[in-house]
Amino acid sequence: MAGMLTRPIHFIARQARARNTARRVDKAMGGRAMKYNISMNFEHLIQINDPENPLIETLNRDQLWQGLLHRVENAVPFLPGLESCTILERQADSLLRELDFGPAVIHDRVTLADGHWVRFDIQPSEVHPGGSLQITIEEPEPGFLFLRFAYQTTLATDPNSEERAYIEYVKSAYHQSDVDCVRLIRTLAAGGQIQ
Repeated sequence: MAGMLTRPIHFIARQARARNTARRVDKAMGGRAMKYNISMNFEHLIQINDPENPLIETLNRDQLWQGLLHRVENAVPFLPGLESCTILERQADSLLRELDFGPAVIHDRVTLADGHWVRFDIQPSEVHPGGSLQITIEEPEPGFLFLRFAYQTTLATDPNSEERAYIEYVKSAYHQSDVDCVRLIRTLAAGGQIQ
């Protein structure tokens, strides 16, 4: 969600309006309408290293992991529209964060498997239905690193054409945000500062 974690604030506001409408419809139908919401699963891979392309700077697993930890500790450069990221609670393998997008404040729990994956679980609220993003480092062969971004969020099961277009737009926005995430990790690995 990241994302969830990567949704622009106008998506969050639109979803809040849609949820309010859905609740009114659900109430009018005696509680039967809400069962038509399902979980949308969306995932994709981004290749980090390509040993056959000398123009792409090679990153090692540790550099990639450190970049993901930076996203956990300071999500502001990674999430457009995010004004602040405050860590409310810290445990050995998880964090509770408050993400302030201005008109919307979201809480997420971040869980870490050291050197392997990070998972962001957005807590459901009035401004967001909840969802999750898991980013996993994959290395099918030595030197061939990938990041797998796996999203789970709630959308309508039988979307009309406008909703289908919106779903495709959300998927596209997630993908672009993840490409930007990798770009920022590369900047950090090269010793640069990110804004």
